[in-house]
Amino acid sequence: MKELSGKTKILLCCGIIGAILFVFLFSVEGALRLNYNSFRYPVSSLSIGYSGWIQISNFITSGLLMIAFAVGVKRTLYFYKSNGALLIALVGVGLVGAGFFSTDPVYGYPESEPLALAQFTLRGHLHDLFSMLVFICLPSACLVFRKYFLTLSQLRWARYSAFTAIGFLVTFFLAGIGFKQISFLVNFAGLFQRLSIIIGCLWIGVFALYLLKFNTKKTN
Repeated sequence: MKELSGKTKILLCCGIIGAILFVFLFSVEGALRLNYNSFRYPVSSLSIGYSGWIQISNFITSGLLMIAFAVGVKRTLYFYKSNGALLIALVGVGLVGAGFFSTDPVYGYPESEPLALAQFTLRGHLHDLFSMLVFICLPSACLVFRKYFLTLSQLRWARYSAFTAIGFLVTFFLAGIGFKQISFLVNFAGLFQRLSIIIGCLWIGVFALYLLKFNTKKTN
């Protein structure tokens, strides 16, 4: 790594801010919204209704911050393959797209709408398409950077990245089962989805801190 410029440090900090902002806002909005159960319903469902603009803004703002973070990663790890930075940028693109194309009323929310187990409009299908970028590219980025940490013989970071990818995918899979209204998981589908997102966002924030601190140690 080379010594970081002030601009690169700001870009890396965007990863920390974006990860915290995204989790904080959907947690607060989910807790405050009437007739909304965070344990049961998807984060995306917060985009529906009179206060849906809050989650829409959260998607777009957090996504732009993730794209900025990806630029910072690329500038910091200039000697390394850009695949990891590209995957993080695609996570940001997925969040922005999920904000622009709001979800349909699915998986039981709002309760006043008929139960739908899949998106049924073009806008809803685009929402799912962009959302899948997040749920595919984030664990993929973890696995790419696991290899990076192995090249540095930083086994703890390599294991953490691997465990993050596994934990992210397992909780995402359980959430998907629950959203299909399978009885033993339906009441916890939203919880598992949130756990998946939190696991991934935590890795992004910690990875951003690592790039900032590790670079400082090498240049002092």
